[in-house]
Amino acid sequence: MSGNAARLQAISAVEAYAPPAVSFVPGEAPGEIFGENVFSKSVMQKRLPKSVFKSVMATIERGAKLDPVVADAVASAMKDWALEKGATHYAHVFYPLTHLTAEKHDSFLEPTSEGAALAEFAGKTLIQGEPDASSFPNGGLRNTFEARGYTGWDITSPAYVLENPNGNTLCIPTVFVSMTGEALDHKTPVLRSQQAMGRQAERILTLFGTQTSEHVVSFCGPEQEYFLIDRHFFVARPDLLNSGRTLFGAKPAKGQEFDDHYFGAIPERVLGFMMDTERELFRLGIPAKTRHNEVAPGQFEIAPMFERGNVASDHQQLLMTTFKTIAKKHGLEILFHEKPFEGVNGSGKHVNWSLGNSELGSLLVPGDTPHENAQFLVFCAAVIRAVHKYAGLLRVSVASATNDHRLGANEAPPAIISIFLGDQLADVFEQIAEGSLNGSKGKGAMQIGVDTLPVLPTDPGDRNRTSPFAFTGNRFEFRAPGSQQTVAAPITTINTIMAEALDHCATVLETAVAAGTDFDTAVQSLLKDLITEHGAVVFNGDGYSEKWQIEAAERGLPNLRTTLDAVPELISDSAMELFAKYGVFNEREMHSRYEIALEQYALTIGVEAKLTAEMGSTQILPAAVRHQTELAQNVATLKAAGVEADTAALIEVTELVGALKGALATLKAELADHSAESTVAEATHAGEKLLPAMAAVREAADALESVVADDLWPLPTYQEMLFIL
Repeated sequence: MSGNAARLQAISAVEAYAPPAVSFVPGEAPGEIFGENVFSKSVMQKRLPKSVFKSVMATIERGAKLDPVVADAVASAMKDWALEKGATHYAHVFYPLTHLTAEKHDSFLEPTSEGAALAEFAGKTLIQGEPDASSFPNGGLRNTFEARGYTGWDITSPAYVLENPNGNTLCIPTVFVSMTGEALDHKTPVLRSQQAMGRQAERILTLFGTQTSEHVVSFCGPEQEYFLIDRHFFVARPDLLNSGRTLFGAKPAKGQEFDDHYFGAIPERVLGFMMDTERELFRLGIPAKTRHNEVAPGQFEIAPMFERGNVASDHQQLLMTTFKTIAKKHGLEILFHEKPFEGVNGSGKHVNWSLGNSELGSLLVPGDTPHENAQFLVFCAAVIRAVHKYAGLLRVSVASATNDHRLGANEAPPAIISIFLGDQLADVFEQIAEGSLNGSKGKGAMQIGVDTLPVLPTDPGDRNRTSPFAFTGNRFEFRAPGSQQTVAAPITTINTIMAEALDHCATVLETAVAAGTDFDTAVQSLLKDLITEHGAVVFNGDGYSEKWQIEAAERGLPNLRTTLDAVPELISDSAMELFAKYGVFNEREMHSRYEIALEQYALTIGVEAKLTAEMGSTQILPAAVRHQTELAQNVATLKAAGVEADTAALIEVTELVGALKGALATLKAELADHSAESTVAEATHAGEKLLPAMAAVREAADALESVVADDLWPLPTYQEMLFIL
């Protein structure tokens, strides 16, 4: 059998693909099915006694403490609703420090003494569960032989029924903590940080006389980029199967240089997957809004509407799970890795962040005359302070071995954290720094020059895709998060640094007013001080340019290029003080996340290094040697016949085979000879030794792919994976 049998079989299977049955029922309206599998506010209002419903809403909207008696009523109604939906089990869904979800299923049915079974689900069961906590990353928060961990119901994130051909399950979003109450998850810190930020924001609103009956919370709308390839190609690539990215692959003749995929017509097969997925998302109450082709071939994006930060984070994890399930149904594999293909666009997960509540809307809306909107300017200036003072923490919130392949590339923001405000706001803050506010740039009108087209209004500022933290009209877009990470980590960080910034602003204003300073004068003074001290982080230019690297250094902005550079920020004195002050993390929790970040970094690269050595030795080298042998035999045959033979191809392949053998030997030596004394040493070895050794193997292998006979090459190529769909 030829070396590329798997490739040929995969291509044949793709050509023979038959789409699955259409999921949408004829005549079904998407609006009618939205949230049908969610134990939503409207469902609770119908099923709960009025007093219980009011108590639940007080907890969700105003942060009132949950009455245990109420929990029994909610549990009973939730159980009945879930049973009607065909659920046989319930599960506390939690979010351990793996960036994935976890769950333990329990049956509703409990046996009786008469030999029958009753469906039971009490309030105490709803409120608290006890999964095994021994095998999740914990960074030293607990010993591996200690198994007890607790899940706790997050009443602000609605329960839902997850359907499966093999049975339906009631899923209850929960926190996950140790016996001592320390966070073993991503949800707990989001809730803590949201509470801390909300309290400080409400101090600002009180100073401005803005009334609201609801707590201020953070809102998030995470955009999700991803790749789709045919599943036959996926299973034929051990690197994709085990690490999520291609460790080998020569650049195809055609990539994304024509810009013909971006916002192009969505392929029919992909559109079928998208519609199928969106139907499931609608039923789960996830407000999917936008879908389109992304820059690279085979790359796409989905963007939901804004939701509360913790709900958006939960929904984002559920979205990824749903995508994986539906992709298989369509014979596809979804790739969430930040850089699954070298040389083409990588994938991010842009976190659009704002703060406010349902009564006030977003507190980051400037209005038509932002220079007159003092409340907005204070909140915006607080963002500037937060990002400037804690840029390192923002960087580490998105740091991973996988995202290192993307940050700083042409499609991603640089590792230098800066803020883009746009022309209008930049001009306003420049006026503030100079001591006067005379006006702000307004919207204009675009004359296109075609009579039949309407006059289009233009915004007072453009957008900047090279900025890591950009103002986009009513929110800030944090573009640095990676496509496969949870958005909880950046949300937690943004909330916490904003708590500190708003605390500072409120304290300054309260102190000034108490001393007899006119409030408007105090606000003007505060704004001037903030932009003068922290304005260095504002940059409206090209973040990809070499000049910015130099200018950023002159401004004193940190440039934490890699995860190894960024992770120490977690245990800096300023970080420890910040998170402890606002009750988001204690010192042990911070150290645990530092250890986990290093451990995950080392493990990720370690797996890739082993895969590189294995695939290079068992697939690529044998194919190259076979090709080398055939060339040598041809040369020998020609010489024996007295014909002059061209040996250039043989010489080239021989040199590349030698380079591959040498690189593989170096990589294997680094894998075999290393014994780490600490997590830091293990991560450092992975970054400084394994990554360069892997790169050398890939360089030789990719060069061989370009010269080895196609019928011998064992792996599906970039050209096949990206363009055959």
